[in-house]
Amino acid sequence: MKKSNVYTFTGDKGTTSLVGGKRVPKTDVRLEAYGTVDELNTQIGFLLSLPDIDNMNRKLLHFAQNKLFVIGSYLATDISFTELREASKMKDEDIKRIEQRIDEMDEVLPPLNAFILPGGTPAASAAHICRTVCRRAERRICDVAATHKVDENILRFVNRLSDYFFVLARFNNIENKQDEFFWNKSC
Repeated sequence: MKKSNVYTFTGDKGTTSLVGGKRVPKTDVRLEAYGTVDELNTQIGFLLSLPDIDNMNRKLLHFAQNKLFVIGSYLATDISFTELREASKMKDEDIKRIEQRIDEMDEVLPPLNAFILPGGTPAASAAHICRTVCRRAERRICDVAATHKVDENILRFVNRLSDYFFVLARFNNIENKQDEFFWNKSC
């Protein structure tokens, strides 16, 4: 069996194909959006490599990685040119699953009365990085939505996911008896 080539030469002149074959410049807003989603997925992979992530959150992080592929596929499909595949659709229950885990973790957290500085355990620090990359992905998806139709569940999912990373960072610090550091307004 012949091994597939990683390189195809088709992008050598600054264009790439969307799902369905339509070629667009590599500067297209869609590529920036799904590239940032891919970057987020990579950061989640790093977060998962750290030892102090509990099993419930490991499962949710793997779920989120799979759903980010759904989002990437959605963003890589020009629905005015190609019919959207079923596997590229986000469902309400996908968002509810994240909300449920946020609520479960938030129940054990102390009230938040000040801005938190990112940091703490290695996993909490990595979760904060995921949060900021997720927020950037959300902004890039909003850029796409300014000129192309974007399912609101895509934006809802990414918004909730960034909330999840914030709560996960706090939860991981508390579970590992790591103090949270708060913004010192007098600095």
